[in-house]
Amino acid sequence: MPKTTETMVPTFGVRHLSPMGAWQLRRFLDEVQPRVVLVEGLEDATYLISDIVRKGTQPPIAILAYTQEVPVRTLVYPLAKYSPEYQAIAWSKENKARVEFFDLPSDKFLALQANEEERRLAELQAEIAAEEEEGERRPDEPPVEDANGETLGDNSAPEASWAMYARMAELVGEHDYESYWERNFEHNGAADAYRQSSFEFGRGLRECDSREPFFHAENLVREAYMRRRIQHVLASGCPAEKVVAIVGAFHAPVLNDGEPAMTDSELESLSSLASKLTLMPYSYFKLSSQSGYGAGNRAPAYFELLWEAIEADELSQLPARYLSLVTRHLRKAGTSRSTAEVIEGVRLAKTLSALKEGLAPTLRDLQDAAITLIGHGERSVVQESLARVEVGTAIGRLPKGVSQTSIQEDFDRELERLKLTKYREGVKQELALDLRENRRAKTEAAAFLDLSRSSFLNRLSLLEVSFAAPQPDKQESTTWRERWHLHWTPGAEIGLVEAVLLGETVELAAAFKFKTELEKCTTIGAAGSMVRLACECGMMRAMDQARGVLQRLSADTSAFPSIAQAAQELSVVVRYGDVRQFDPKPLVPLIEALFVQGTLGLFHATNCGNDAAKPIASGMDALNKVALEYHDQVDEPAWIAQLHNLSDADDHNPLLSGYACAILLERNEITNEQLGREVSRRLSPGIEADLGAGWFEGLSGRNRYALLARQVLWEQLADYVKSLDDEQFSRALVFLRRAFGSFSPQEKRSISENLGECWGVGGDLTSEVLSQPLLEDEEQAIDDLNEFDFDDL
Repeated sequence: MPKTTETMVPTFGVRHLSPMGAWQLRRFLDEVQPRVVLVEGLEDATYLISDIVRKGTQPPIAILAYTQEVPVRTLVYPLAKYSPEYQAIAWSKENKARVEFFDLPSDKFLALQANEEERRLAELQAEIAAEEEEGERRPDEPPVEDANGETLGDNSAPEASWAMYARMAELVGEHDYESYWERNFEHNGAADAYRQSSFEFGRGLRECDSREPFFHAENLVREAYMRRRIQHVLASGCPAEKVVAIVGAFHAPVLNDGEPAMTDSELESLSSLASKLTLMPYSYFKLSSQSGYGAGNRAPAYFELLWEAIEADELSQLPARYLSLVTRHLRKAGTSRSTAEVIEGVRLAKTLSALKEGLAPTLRDLQDAAITLIGHGERSVVQESLARVEVGTAIGRLPKGVSQTSIQEDFDRELERLKLTKYREGVKQELALDLRENRRAKTEAAAFLDLSRSSFLNRLSLLEVSFAAPQPDKQESTTWRERWHLHWTPGAEIGLVEAVLLGETVELAAAFKFKTELEKCTTIGAAGSMVRLACECGMMRAMDQARGVLQRLSADTSAFPSIAQAAQELSVVVRYGDVRQFDPKPLVPLIEALFVQGTLGLFHATNCGNDAAKPIASGMDALNKVALEYHDQVDEPAWIAQLHNLSDADDHNPLLSGYACAILLERNEITNEQLGREVSRRLSPGIEADLGAGWFEGLSGRNRYALLARQVLWEQLADYVKSLDDEQFSRALVFLRRAFGSFSPQEKRSISENLGECWGVGGDLTSEVLSQPLLEDEEQAIDDLNEFDFDDL
């Protein structure tokens, strides 16, 4: 294809989120006074520009592009107050210039990403197939490397790109690339220095770019499209000298180099995915956590300080401002620091910068000064303060009326209706709910406000929108109280936007997601959980559907853990009762049937290995809770009889036999004399070590205070351990260590005192010895035990 005739359009290469870039760009625009400003960004997002600079919009914000079909793919373009792109848009509005995005439209961009994901998946599947056929590479076989010592076959563009940046920083003696960039670009305010330096920087990047072919090809496609858009603007009659193109430094050198623009046929040949666009609030925390993408930086709040200092022509005051803020946060936390330490910190930062021949201290220099002078050499002292000053908690805002998806609008309405708007903040907040009717309220909506809140938050949780996270309650049996942590993040906004494919409102999307999850249920335990979830989401029709699935699955299963889980989940739902405003009576017969099914299946299920014992023990605990709570409705005597059968059995899993004994002991169904006889029988010298120790592990799995109070048990355990030979002791040690591993320090101390009584030392003397500092050889013995691999036994 022949090259186009070179037409020079003023181009400004930037690093996204660069304060000095934004400031010098505005000076450049003042000088050129363009009629058209072209900004790197999704072309079809141009209609959002008016909302980006609308009154009431508060950066950071982001443009979100997403596909309209599952799997949902997204693209996020964040903008901060100090982004060159944001300032270019703001300048254009102030100066009545036409401003447009001119990168690939979202449907093409998302399709490129989708094609690359499919290619990577195909490669991965081929590699797995090859490994299975030929065998994996021997551990001692060295990886294949290229001429630069880089491992080949990684195909990870971000890693390759960051390795290139790290090498660049190393060559100039900087600790990292961020310090290199800040020292050479962000503190250089000389006229036009940024534009010229970034242009040459971009040229150098292109020459040494080592990323894989796909990313190289993607850039070529994007750049050809941007040249196409420049040609269209010029063809509309605007002189080249009155058009300014603002792009990443990597792209700047090739927009005016005579390379061809994308043709109509080439554009039509690109794949497309139906997509939509929206604006969303963003956060400094999210900006700080981006990796592998040039639009991110590690310290957005610090760079806002830098922007403000540049704007006020007070860049020299930035070190003092930064260290003062660190000190202020320390003082709020109760740690006092003097002004003299701040002054000395500023001097140290400037000295560190001078050693690098820098124009001013970088963030790295300021961090070192803060740790040395304000933290007194301990980073942990100032760690939290540094995070607050460098990352911050800022989250953007959008005014009402800004283009949103239907589910976003519904979410905002629900927040307002449920009085939850104040929780839409970047700081995590706790919300306690009382689901009971507020009889003092004047309206029905107010009387059941917290219940409505609970349904809404549970629907968001079902949709995996991370705004609300349920917290466990100290009293598990309490059904009228809930605790939530509410925290608004850009990730929550993305999750909400993705949910629009499931329904236009939160309620409709949750109902569709519930139906989809219910269709995946293959066990009655999972179906029981879905019944409970439907109740908590306030979706009663969905709860009836889940109950029908549970009844169907219960006819075809004999898995004890799943049966017990379903019975417990239904028992929780029934306990909700009037609190959740529904009639639980239809569920009671189902609980009774599941209880009988689980009771009859217990003894057979416990004839198993240790790998299957843990879920069965959990099921035993669940079914025992049902028996206690519904003793008038279920056949509790049959359950106790089955526990006795299992407790007495010698040919079933010893851990589960011990657990059954512990439940009976808790229920006062076993006397001290009976327990003594059982312990003596189970822990006799004639019993294999792993069987005896495994039984004791099950016995100690619950009601430990009752065990600690029975001295006879510890006497027999001590005699049992004493009777073991070395080989038996090694086998028993694994089970005993596991049995005592979850005991609290106080419980372990009580055990030691009990054993002291067994050995004639006395509990008081044992306690006194335990309180003494460890001797050197005792510490060494403990260190040796900590390093010992008990899995080898």
